[in-house]
Amino acid sequence: MQIPYELALGWRYTRAGRATRRNGFISFISGVSMLGIALGVAALIIVLSVMNGFQKEVRDRMLSVVSHVEIFAPQGAALPDMERTLAEAKRNPQVVGAAPFVAAQALLARGEDMKGALVRGIDPALEGEVTDLAATNLQVLRQLEPGAFRVVLGSELARQLGARVGDAVTLIAPSGQVTPAGVVPRLKQMTVAGTFNSGHYEYDSALVLLHHEDAQRIFRLEGPTGIRLKLQDLHQAPEVAQQLANSLSGVLLIRDWTQQNRTWFAAVQLEKRMMFIILTLIVAVAAFNLVSTLVMTVTDKRADIAILRTLGASPRSIMGVFVVQGAMVGVIGTLAGLLLGLGVAFNIDVIVPAIERALHANFLPKDIYLISKMPSDPQSRDIVPIAVISLILAFVATLYPSWRASRVNPAEALRYE
Repeated sequence: MQIPYELALGWRYTRAGRATRRNGFISFISGVSMLGIALGVAALIIVLSVMNGFQKEVRDRMLSVVSHVEIFAPQGAALPDMERTLAEAKRNPQVVGAAPFVAAQALLARGEDMKGALVRGIDPALEGEVTDLAATNLQVLRQLEPGAFRVVLGSELARQLGARVGDAVTLIAPSGQVTPAGVVPRLKQMTVAGTFNSGHYEYDSALVLLHHEDAQRIFRLEGPTGIRLKLQDLHQAPEVAQQLANSLSGVLLIRDWTQQNRTWFAAVQLEKRMMFIILTLIVAVAAFNLVSTLVMTVTDKRADIAILRTLGASPRSIMGVFVVQGAMVGVIGTLAGLLLGLGVAFNIDVIVPAIERALHANFLPKDIYLISKMPSDPQSRDIVPIAVISLILAFVATLYPSWRASRVNPAEALRYE
């Protein structure tokens, strides 16, 4: 199979500039353009992979405490028919686990220290089906027996109160009870059965776990206030929530995990878009360096263009030669950037510690950040657009110089040769 001469000649021009001293400067500019494209593509892949890694790490830590979908009654009341709601929810093929819960807010006091707390009454036997936190702390949660009035505190909340295992803390319910002396808050002394560490400060500093029957007694509820669900695919949570809203009986509220932290996820997505735009400009600058490279090449090859025209080459063929030359630079730069970016992204857990040891620095101190290791999660939905945009920019940058080459007048070009 014979290769089109436009392709062969364009590839020859790409290589020739590196071998001849006359075209050394053109070759240098071409190499800078290729290197710029490679570094821009690599930087995009690495930055977006690290951002994906941070997002995944925080999301996984958050979902170790938060269930994929929550079904609850309006205004914090008890579910009117928990067994029926539980059975209807389990009919959805995406649901793999379900557990009742009681959600309320209260104050937790020990001595003179008092903190606001998010109280969650759980069933220790079923909670492991819906959250990883319960699955990894089974021994502690088994101590939450009905009537024992024991609690498990977040590690940061326990530290702020100075509470240890076996200490007594006082739970103060927001709604009081009426007495001849007036309305007084309901107080209940609880025993600390243990602590947990989810790695998410918001929950470690506020969450209190106790048995759901004890929570019902304290907050005077007739039953659990909701049901927590775990799905096969957490990304299907919004769709499953919509399906449950159409299939469940009664007036119920349904909330998936993306709604509970919508502001945080929206901020992360906005930051990713801005970083993508900013770093794409690096690729654009490098790609449009091809314009100056090809303009100089066209000027240098005017005699060659004139000879090709006299031999019968059409303006379209001349344009194709220089499009191939510029596109080769773009393709090689993009492929080199992909290899470099993916190599760093997949080995960042080795590269970053090596840099930290060499510089005697710590990029993510444990006492400041939730995550002490640099995470990375390369995703094809980010990598493919990066490669496509890089190739498109390189191709667009070749059009004007190639058009100028096709407009060269053979007689004028050969006059002084």
